[in-house]
Amino acid sequence: MGFAFVNRHPLEDHLAGFEVGPNPNHLAVVRNPAIFSVLAHAGHEDWANAALSAMSDVSVRRAAPAEWLVVSETLPAESLARDLAALDATRLSFFEQSDGRALMRISGPSVRRILAKCVAVDLHPSNFAEGHSANMLCCHVSANVARIGPDSFEIAVMRSYSGTVFEELMEMGREFALTASFAL
Repeated sequence: MGFAFVNRHPLEDHLAGFEVGPNPNHLAVVRNPAIFSVLAHAGHEDWANAALSAMSDVSVRRAAPAEWLVVSETLPAESLARDLAALDATRLSFFEQSDGRALMRISGPSVRRILAKCVAVDLHPSNFAEGHSANMLCCHVSANVARIGPDSFEIAVMRSYSGTVFEELMEMGREFALTASFAL
């Protein structure tokens, strides 16, 4: 007798019943991102940062000194792993996090007001510019938050806590008519 595993996104049930058409304030859940943790070996932080920044079809998010999250919505995890393996292994190490993390994109004219209820970081553009990212608590859960546009942020959170973060974001966005769906 064998077991059949069903590949389900952890937010599948949370999204049931939400509007398909997004409002101006919208939370989009990315279905299958490739996410890797990358750590620079001692003394190679600048090299690793430059090497990662030169990669195509990825977004590089600072997570800590000498540590980044490398995210792609277009490359499959296997392809991204090959690209990372082609870099100098004496200067960095990487670990796949795709199955262990969920990625949510929140955007709209009220996005900073919504996130202000969930994070203790000033997300004003003069303090948290486009392309900036940091690890922080988001809805009482450890997350990596990245500013990806003028009114757009991505939140990478551990898969097991994604439902909690999703529900709290939706609650904090209720007064702004926040909608949610899977990203197209």
